[in-house]
Amino acid sequence: MESKFDLTRRETLVGATALGLTLVVKPVFAAEAAQARGTVFEDRDGSGKPGPSNPGIEGVMVSNGQDVVKTDAQGRWSLNVAEGESLFVIKPTGWMTPVDPDTNLPRFAHIHAPNGTPDPGRYRFAGLAPSGPLPASIDFALKRQDEPRKFNAILFADPQPESLAEVAYVRDDVVSRATDVAAAFGITHGDIMFDDLSFYDRFNKIIGTIGLPWYNCCGNHDMNLEAADNTLSRETFKQTFGARYSAFQYGGATFFTLDNVDYLGTDPARPNGFGKYQGKFGDRQLTFIRNVLANVAKDSLVVFSFHIPLKTLQGDDPAIANTDNRAFFEAISSHPHTASFCGHTHTNEHWYFGAADGYAAGEHHHHVMSTVSGSWWSGPFDERGIPVTVQTDGAPNGFKLLAVDGNAFAVTLMPAHEREGGHMRVLLDGQLHRDAPEVMNEFPAGALLHGPIARSMAGSTRVVVNFFDGGPKSVVELAVGKGAFTAMTRAEKKDPFVVELYARNERAKKPWVKPNNSSHLWELTLPRDIAVGTHQVKVRATDEYGRTAVGSMVLEVTG
Repeated sequence: MESKFDLTRRETLVGATALGLTLVVKPVFAAEAAQARGTVFEDRDGSGKPGPSNPGIEGVMVSNGQDVVKTDAQGRWSLNVAEGESLFVIKPTGWMTPVDPDTNLPRFAHIHAPNGTPDPGRYRFAGLAPSGPLPASIDFALKRQDEPRKFNAILFADPQPESLAEVAYVRDDVVSRATDVAAAFGITHGDIMFDDLSFYDRFNKIIGTIGLPWYNCCGNHDMNLEAADNTLSRETFKQTFGARYSAFQYGGATFFTLDNVDYLGTDPARPNGFGKYQGKFGDRQLTFIRNVLANVAKDSLVVFSFHIPLKTLQGDDPAIANTDNRAFFEAISSHPHTASFCGHTHTNEHWYFGAADGYAAGEHHHHVMSTVSGSWWSGPFDERGIPVTVQTDGAPNGFKLLAVDGNAFAVTLMPAHEREGGHMRVLLDGQLHRDAPEVMNEFPAGALLHGPIARSMAGSTRVVVNFFDGGPKSVVELAVGKGAFTAMTRAEKKDPFVVELYARNERAKKPWVKPNNSSHLWELTLPRDIAVGTHQVKVRATDEYGRTAVGSMVLEVTG
């Protein structure tokens, strides 16, 4: 049976065994591994088949998920492949693979599953159909395209719809926002679904309306939960997207879409059989990274996308933070211009790693991104009938826009609910037990956060700024009235706005959603001698790229 990921199949042998291929590392497979071969070719006539009018392309990387070869002068390649593994082409700069006409999913892989997913009856969602014997030739078609070194990419994390109604929230809240954005492609960083993988087809067609090639990483909610271990936990994901992990190039930059969710096996006693997992790349995937980078220019930008953070303010549990960071950093230390992006915690965080962490090439910027689903589609409805879904750290839901210029980059948060601006929230935090039920019942919504305040309370009241995409390299300053700007202090604490929002809307949120410490709060205590009256409070925030955002509030002080 022909896989939908096969771009073409040429049922003739490709001649001699000596193909002149560049093999980075000798293949290491079980005895049952087979040798696959084929051609990467330019599809000039649109037939999708190699031939005299569609010549082979030299120097294109092809991989089996560990080993990497480059095609010879005729576009030929050869690799060993084990059952269940994917063979895929790594799209080079200036070329593009075919995309599915309904979803814009790139078609770049052939899955070698001669017998299909083993014991398919145990799985709730369809896995791999039998692919039959290995084809005589597995051929990957590419077409030329212009790719400037300056471009944008859209980065999603955790759309995570739990129901068909929430699929519609993704459509109307974030996809509609993304269609207005100029970009070359998009990447989703896992938890595409919330366990129900039958939604993939509808969801992917919705994403396809954005009109961009769309790449995907696997999350802990994109697994076949019935799998006994990590080996078969991605059968539906592979059937839908082609490979557990892969790479592609665009505009001189190299992008990896990785899988660092290591499933430890089903637990029949838990709902849906959801077993434990840990954040881990593993040796095979790290070897793949090294082998690709061996063919990538040292001064180019390399971007890594995956699901589980390398580090997070939310803790170091293996299910929350990746466990083989040092091995990862050692694998990528050949390249000094790197960045990585993930989701998973539904928070927005910036981390920086260097030599002490195993990254020997300077500084690596790791970004835990705001998610599409925010607080898992929790909270009161807005005027559109969509939950406001403010994240547990106070950041809005939405996506990130990655702007690449050569080997430099900048990232911008694109809030779903704030089409213009929406960079920060400014409020007050007094020494009141804000989460006490009697306080919540006594004060109207927002009274504790926006005043007015008595002058006697000024010395115990802080102005709190949630600079949504801020981090340790951001500077936030505050001025009251005509006074000078004063630097605010970054604090890791719960956003009082989130505490109040969640307390007042307990029935509108998912039961596990609780306020968490935020990494992007700044605070400054009001002057004790502030005058009675009405004052403008101005905030100036500068991010690590030198971009400045402003915010304000009106402060009322009573006698």
